[in-house]
Amino acid sequence: MNDPETTLDTRFSAPDAEPTTWQATQAVLENAQITWLTTVRADGRPHVTPLVAVWLDGALHFTTGPEEQKAVNLAANPNVVLTTGSDTWDEGLDVVVEGEARRVTAREALERLAAAWRTKWDGQWQYEVGDGAFRNDIGGPALVFAVDPAKVLAFGKGRFSQTRHVPR
Repeated sequence: MNDPETTLDTRFSAPDAEPTTWQATQAVLENAQITWLTTVRADGRPHVTPLVAVWLDGALHFTTGPEEQKAVNLAANPNVVLTTGSDTWDEGLDVVVEGEARRVTAREALERLAAAWRTKWDGQWQYEVGDGAFRNDIGGPALVFAVDPAKVLAFGKGRFSQTRHVPR
């Protein structure tokens, strides 16, 4: 998502609040060490799990094994919410991304994403690309998904604000 429409929701913001810029919101997505993924099980129950996500080319990306609950849920319903921020009350910025997860299988895209993952956590995330997925020495394939944001919410703390970013 580039140059989204940005609006402040004054109902949930301090009287003197300003909308959070897209640049500040994007910086949180780029720098987050942990992101929480919410998917929906086939019976409608939510499933939430922490993971390492990568912001690249206007989308948030994550991985999962083909047998993991995340992958099972996504096969039935691609709608997800990704959340990151901090557990403080009076400072920081929490960000929520809503959208549909789509599988990434193109080798060139996977190579670029593997390089981006290597920048996370001092290079601890090392992936090779093969057969439309990531490979590593931990186990089987890691499926890669991209979420093009349908909506991004930024919750400023301290001087409270709720900002909405949507694609133009």
